Amino acid sequence: MTCLGLGSCVSVCALDAVADVSGMAHIMLPKSFSGTTPEHFGKFADTGIPQLIAQMEELGADRDRILLALVGGAKVRTPEGSYHNLDIGSRNAQAVLQVIAELELSCLAHDLGGSMSRSVTLASDSGKVVVRTISQGEDLLCNFRG
Repeated sequence: MTCLGLGSCVSVCALDAVADVSGMAHIMLPKSFSGTTPEHFGKFADTGIPQLIAQMEELGADRDRILLALVGGAKVRTPEGSYHNLDIGSRNAQAVLQVIAELELSCLAHDLGGSMSRSVTLASDSGKVVVRTISQGEDLLCNFRG
């Protein structure tokens, strides 16, 4: 599974190695709003992460064994080169961290913040979470399976 070009968005990579169930959420905003429909829950930290965990549990995962890795939440520049005043990336990262704490989930590793966009790949067979940036190439963030 891959999330490409994460700027202010946060990717939540998840794996239960015992049940061999993995998943990924692409969080675009910290909080859902009134009128958010179920097909859009995945875009928000407060609804997307619980939905990801519930779908994994439906496939046999146990929330006590699910490990997470988080990537993204950058402070993104506008086309003019200045930074956006709302700092959505930081707000997204904080919201994701808050939700996983509330759900008592285990975060194995994270690559959050900064000003650089990144892409992330979760190879569910090997358990490797790899982060890719233009300037630094590929780096292994963690391995859920060992």
